[in-house]
Amino acid sequence: MSRSLSKPPFSEIRLIKDNMIKIWSRRSTILPQFVGKTVSIHNGRIFIPCKISPEMIGHKFGEFAVTRKKPVHKKKK
Repeated sequence: MSRSLSKPPFSEIRLIKDNMIKIWSRRSTILPQFVGKTVSIHNGRIFIPCKISPEMIGHKFGEFAVTRKKPVHKKKK
């Protein structure tokens, strides 16, 4: 279910004020203030660096840090 249009986008205010940006809040919306910055997004285990571009505005931070590993299939001999 999407957020109501009458409400502003959800983003933690303290994220904008910090110089060194490490983001644990994957549900926060990317705002125009983040464009051009490199942020580190927590995926549950490690921080993944991500450079914010104008196309990312309006999306959530969690969309750009994958939380699952690709499966590695063993080859048969």
